[in-house]
Amino acid sequence: MEPQSSRKLILSAVAVMLLIASLDQTIVSTALPTIVADLGGLDKLSWVVTGYLLSSTVVAPIYGKLGDLYGRKLMMQIAVTIFLAGSILCGLATSMNFLIASRALQGLGGGGLFVLALTVVGDVVPPRQRGKVQGMLGGIFALSSISGPLLGGFFVDNFTWHWIFFVNLPIGIAALTIFALAFKPTGKRVQRKIDYLGALLLTVSLSSIVLFASLGGSTYAIGSPIILMLIGLSILTTIIFVFVELKVDEPILPMGLFKFNNFTVFSAVGIVIGVVMFGSMTFLPLYLQTVKMVSPTTSGLQLLPMMFGLLGSSIISGQIMGRTGRYKFLPIGGTVILTVGLFMMSKLTPQTQNWAVSLEMFIVGVGMGPIMSVGTTAIQNAIPQEMIGVGTAGFTLFRQIGGSIGVSLFGTMFASNLAKDLAGTPIAEVGIHSLGAEMILSLPASLQAKVQLAITEALHPIFLSTAVLAILAFGISWFLKEQRLEDRTSTPQK
Repeated sequence: MEPQSSRKLILSAVAVMLLIASLDQTIVSTALPTIVADLGGLDKLSWVVTGYLLSSTVVAPIYGKLGDLYGRKLMMQIAVTIFLAGSILCGLATSMNFLIASRALQGLGGGGLFVLALTVVGDVVPPRQRGKVQGMLGGIFALSSISGPLLGGFFVDNFTWHWIFFVNLPIGIAALTIFALAFKPTGKRVQRKIDYLGALLLTVSLSSIVLFASLGGSTYAIGSPIILMLIGLSILTTIIFVFVELKVDEPILPMGLFKFNNFTVFSAVGIVIGVVMFGSMTFLPLYLQTVKMVSPTTSGLQLLPMMFGLLGSSIISGQIMGRTGRYKFLPIGGTVILTVGLFMMSKLTPQTQNWAVSLEMFIVGVGMGPIMSVGTTAIQNAIPQEMIGVGTAGFTLFRQIGGSIGVSLFGTMFASNLAKDLAGTPIAEVGIHSLGAEMILSLPASLQAKVQLAITEALHPIFLSTAVLAILAFGISWFLKEQRLEDRTSTPQK
């Protein structure tokens, strides 16, 4: 077990890692409407988020193995460097396609930050105490969720949206410095075989699924040859992936993990919650800025109720886990609250009062907190110590898969519904792809009201779908088999 002082320093470094990775997910949200208005490509809005999620999802399991092979300190430093390189390119982007590609590069670094940081927690903190630590990390995520939209809005209003990516640089440099001080290499290395074939198959499978969700029914008809090819390719590569994972010595995703109830159930919940979380949070700033007509900074402020709800419930859930050792009721209760909040948001209108919007966002945040803070601890407690790395990476993988699919699917749904509602209007002739607050304000009052109503109605199916998915997560949560949280740690791999 690590000395208390050393453990605190390590956890401080982990907190910075999670902060820099999660901040970049949220800082983009309030800037997306401005980015679309500047670069065009409303139909590609979701890909600014999906590009990051997809690449970070694919590389996440590989980082766990590389950390064992070359040391977690080195791999974390490499991940930060890649992330910062992507941030610089995002800040220099002059087209939507270039921005999306740069976001994908960011994801190649961000995926490592999440997995390696959470794996270190599993190394140095006993399961009985991990509830408190995960609550703290949930607080870090909530902090980034609070500060991200505010920072994004501030930079957009006072500088340009490009600076939301440049702000990563000082945080990243600070993170590298902390790791240089916190982690002292032991010189010990675990020899691992990297499952490159599995990684390739996983990449092709996930990319095909996300492309199908993004392009099907909008760019291409569902029954078109290219969509059918993507569906077939995703099914084929998934089947081959499972067979490969059953045969290789050290698979990216060991099929043996699915023998453990907590891993299987929380992974299923993770997919659903990934869809719900990223799908809903991506489009809220769009509603606030183009329908309620608030500035990017104000839209960031109006997201605070959701973030404070997430922060409070995450910390409280961690405390409950640490003191009682029980956790099954937390995701069950969280999904009930989440369902209520999302269903209320599916009724939003342009006339909805600001206090009502804030209340609904707060309820959604309170529902998300317990779900996000419990899963990692319960899984790390249930699986063998030697599988903590791949188990943590696997859980992260499924949550990110849900997020990638959700943002792509809902982005397509939103663009398609909006185009349909505005067909035959002057906006349709100009094109909705650069639709932003300034353009809407320049319209005649009657047309402005029609556009705002169309945006709101295009969001209704998204929030209603996420509410239904939250009900599904509630049902899955009942299959959890609660296990007593143990007081064990492992020898950390640094």
